[in-house]
Amino acid sequence: MKKLLVGSVVLSSLLLAGGDLVPVIVDEPIIERSTWSFELEPYMMISNIDGDSKFGRLPPSELNVDFGTILENLDLGAMVHMEVHHTSGYGVWLDYGFMDLSNDIEPVDKITSLRIRQGVLEAFGMYRTEVYSGYIDYMAGMRWWKNDYDLSYNFPALGRNGVISRDVNWVDGVIGARYTHILNNNWKLRVHGDIGAGGADFTASTSAAVVYTINDMIDVDVKYRATWVDYEEGTKGLSDYFVYDTVTHGLIVGVNFKF
Repeated sequence: MKKLLVGSVVLSSLLLAGGDLVPVIVDEPIIERSTWSFELEPYMMISNIDGDSKFGRLPPSELNVDFGTILENLDLGAMVHMEVHHTSGYGVWLDYGFMDLSNDIEPVDKITSLRIRQGVLEAFGMYRTEVYSGYIDYMAGMRWWKNDYDLSYNFPALGRNGVISRDVNWVDGVIGARYTHILNNNWKLRVHGDIGAGGADFTASTSAAVVYTINDMIDVDVKYRATWVDYEEGTKGLSDYFVYDTVTHGLIVGVNFKF
């Protein structure tokens, strides 16, 4: 009796449906993956500035500003790195660092005080290609420098004292590459190098980094970086002559946000 009742119910259902048995298809949700990815990394650089400088007719001066001096005299600082990547491999690299050091700096003999306002902007186009255990980013673009100086000096033997202010900026064309080696899901190693010239006679930068991935959205980036520049303007022997031949180097610690 039960079998007859069940058969009647099934038969009635088929008749009401026109006699056709149609399978029910459930569409799975489609997950759209963005073709773009973004990275934003505020960072701090424990830096030193070493090299030579020359202002006008003054004798050449050795410039040595260590991190303790920078930290003690830092009035304003801002450092941020940004990258944009497309699944095609193309991308953009932007990096800006600025520091305003008060005029209490006494970097060398006979220079009684020095105020430095230095800004460096990097803007590169990128192309990423995968290699064994990682990937390489090839870069080409520009590095823009803007440096302002207020220097007080006293050379009694030469009978010279006073204040020199200089506002200089220039742009260098730069090419380079960065290799990222993936150790595992959490750790990556990176090395970077670039070289260029243009407004300066020479500029270059190199770095070595360890990257720790906390989750899909946050990395911690620790690296050592050095940036060289050899810039000269004006006429040697005249008051407009200026030389800035330095390396800015030190440890960088940043937190990289990915979205």
